[in-house]
Order: sequence, then structure tokens, then C-alpha cells
Amino acid sequence: MEFNAKAQLPGLLDWMRQQMKACGGKTAVVGISGGKDSSVVAALCVAAYGRENVVGVLMPDGIQSDIDYSQGLVDVLNIRHYTFNIRGGTSGILDEMARIGVEASRQTKVNLPSRIRMATLYAIAQSVDGGIVINTSNLSEDWVGYCTIYGDSAGAFSPLGMYTTEEVCALGAELGLPEKFLVKPPSDGLTGLTDEDNLGFTYHAVNEYVRKGVVDPEIKEQIDRKHRISRFKFQTIPVYHNGLPMVIEDETDFYK
Repeated sequence: MEFNAKAQLPGLLDWMRQQMKACGGKTAVVGISGGKDSSVVAALCVAAYGRENVVGVLMPDGIQSDIDYSQGLVDVLNIRHYTFNIRGGTSGILDEMARIGVEASRQTKVNLPSRIRMATLYAIAQSVDGGIVINTSNLSEDWVGYCTIYGDSAGAFSPLGMYTTEEVCALGAELGLPEKFLVKPPSDGLTGLTDEDNLGFTYHAVNEYVRKGVVDPEIKEQIDRKHRISRFKFQTIPVYHNGLPMVIEDETDFYK
């Protein structure tokens, strides 16, 4: 079935409004990287809530060579925005680790900025009127666990969590975003490598597998393994059920 972005938008926007209402929120707070995911989520928030109820947060870690993409996006959408340099946070933690004699691994250095950025988004969301942090992850990344737990995997709800990278681009085009915000290759921000370089396969391969079941056997094994070992990132934290009575009913099934 061919993806129809125009047909998808009404239901998606209505769902976003329902989620915001359920959170008791008013203002969508979105981390802006200038890539397709954050650009499309920001544009969706403008469409769902009105630009006056959207705050974009640009979060370079020191000097960011492609910060012009982020700045260009908030200019195009004409949304309120803040530039918050997280270098003090990342360097402070790494310096303190060095002081106590713990050598920061490469993975620590890669994931730390994502977690600092999410902490920043929540700090800002809790300081603006009805601020709610909106997740910007997509299905292709989530399927293979290419996200940071308590970093970019966090947020109150995920508008793009069931859309592939290609579908995200189609939604962005339907929303009228300039192409440059939809084609910027995502990277880890440390090594200069793209996500696909680090994964060892393309998101297109993931998309073909997820949507059509078409995949090279060798790549299938890699995708399946990454999917299997990353599910913990998307599950509610396990809670020990001790058998003690609860005399009140919970509307969710969390305690059942």
C-alpha cells in the first residue's frame, strides 16, 4: 500500500490534540536539531496547537557546525525558541568522572549529550505555561534501538513513533517544509559518522523489512538482533508485583 501523507495528517493531528489534553498541557516543547524528525514534529505541533503554543529549543554542545539548520527551521515555522548550549553540562559531568578516576567510555560520550538535552527540555517545559516535551523518534530508529534511553527516546508522547524515515519525509513535505530539513543525514554528533554508518545498514533496508517483509538474510539477522536487545528502552520500568492488596482501581493496566 502506498503511503498517503495527506490522508494520515487529520488523524495524527487529532491524536496529538487528545494526548496534549490528557497530559493537561498547553505548550509543546520540542528539541530542534534541524533534521527531519525534529523538523516534522515541530511542524506537526504548529499545525495541531498553533505556533503560539510551540517552543523550539536549540541545544548545541559547544560549537555546532550545522546549527544553521536548526535556526533556519525555527525561522521557517516562526516559533518561539531558545538556544541553550549544553557544553557546561556535558563537560561538567565528564570532568567530574575524570576527577573520581572513572574513564568515560565512547558510549558514555555519545549518549551523554542526548540525556543532557532531554533534561534541558524538561527544565524548560516545567518553566513555561503548560509545557509538555514531545518525543521526536521515528519507527525506523526505534525498531533497531538506535536511540538513547532517557535521552531522545523520552517525552510525553511520540507523534512519529509508528512512521518510517521515508514516511516522516513525506509528512514533512505535505506540511510544506523545505526539502533541506528533510534530507539532512542524522549523525551521532561525535565521530562525524551518520546513524547508518554506525548501524551497518540503511534505514531503507529497515523500512522495507518492517513494511514489506523484504530483506537481505544477512541484514535481517542484524536487524532482528538489534530489535530484540533494545526492547527494554520502550517498556515501562518493570515493577515487582508483591501480591499485596490495592483497594483502589487504576484506570490504566500498569498495576495489573
